[in-house]
Amino acid sequence: MKKAFLAVIAAGTLAGCTSVETATVAGNEIAANGEAIAVIQASSIGLTLIFHIVEIVNSDLDQVINKLLVTEAKAMGASKVDLKSAVTTPRHGIFMLFGNIVGFPASMATGVAVK
Repeated sequence: MKKAFLAVIAAGTLAGCTSVETATVAGNEIAANGEAIAVIQASSIGLTLIFHIVEIVNSDLDQVINKLLVTEAKAMGASKVDLKSAVTTPRHGIFMLFGNIVGFPASMATGVAVK
């Protein structure tokens, strides 16, 4: 029983945490390069070890923008995304010290789904 519980905890930890939030909007209420369908926010938290050198669960802008934000926009019927903001945890230079033993890098992107 304990081994099964630990296996479930380990699997949940290695899966990472992603979130996609959407709000549908009327096309005439949002200023965008085309007809706006929705506002989409995608977030991801990863897991790294030893100064962000060993990456166990990936969390970067490529994953958040291409795999979460754009995929959700296409599923809603949009042809493109008007990217409004994108943020990620720096992992190089002095920022490497914040991931000393275990680090949780986060990435987030917000955009408007446009037809």
